[in-house]
Amino acid sequence: MTSATRQPGTPAAAALPPRLIATDLDGTLLRDDKSVSPRTVAALAAAEEAGIEVFFVTGRPARWMDVVSDHVHGHGLAICGNGAAVVDLHGGPGAHRFVKVRELARDNALKAVQLMREAAPGTVFAVEQTYGFHQEPDYPKLHMEIPDHLLPAEKLLAPDGPDADQPVLKILAYHPSLDPDAFLTLARLAVGEHANVTRSSPSALLELSGPGVSKASTLALCCAERGISHEEVVAFGDMPNDVEMLTWAGQSYAMGNAHPDVIAAASGRTVANNDDGVAVVIEHLLADRVR
Repeated sequence: MTSATRQPGTPAAAALPPRLIATDLDGTLLRDDKSVSPRTVAALAAAEEAGIEVFFVTGRPARWMDVVSDHVHGHGLAICGNGAAVVDLHGGPGAHRFVKVRELARDNALKAVQLMREAAPGTVFAVEQTYGFHQEPDYPKLHMEIPDHLLPAEKLLAPDGPDADQPVLKILAYHPSLDPDAFLTLARLAVGEHANVTRSSPSALLELSGPGVSKASTLALCCAERGISHEEVVAFGDMPNDVEMLTWAGQSYAMGNAHPDVIAAASGRTVANNDDGVAVVIEHLLADRVR
């Protein structure tokens, strides 16, 4: 069957047995209420019991990972910030340890901000660091916490700016009126090689990481360290920041609620996040292993 005709949640034929599952969180593994369903918890545990590693691969910062910290089982690793960091979740809430950091250099960040201000006047910015979150005064309340500082992005990213000793993981760029997909295309053209630009929000909120930094590239590094090929990876996602990962993985699934670009990129499709689409596929994969 082709990906266009495969039934939702049915694994692709003739694929290598999976050694690693890579799943996005929001809109994918998590239900809309941000919970992990009992069925999904059981499926993740069964996968790891069968010797398949599970990686959470998300745009979230490390401090927002408490929602899945109890479900990491063996290795306890997550790829956060769209590939900007690999985090060990074993310490529990508030005690996450950074294993790998792929930062956005401040000169690249400053240049990207300048280019986006010119290309899309009215854009406002926030800055994610390993432990800090800062934003411009006009940046809307889109996130879970109060920012550490309210300053123009140029001051936040200056060599002597707040938390200058911490790496910058990503820049968030919000526009109040542009179409989200149009904003993404415009930003990619404007920023060019200075940063990798993607989005995971339904609003016109973009995420800028270091050049070449993405969920896919960091996942590839982690897999290479474990001797796992892309053909042995099964990936799940729902938004444009998942496209590269889904294209790279040997098997990939767009959620039933996925963005059209994600559906086009994935080799298969499963049901929506609220219907436990990730668990549905894992259950099929495990059933195939014992036949």
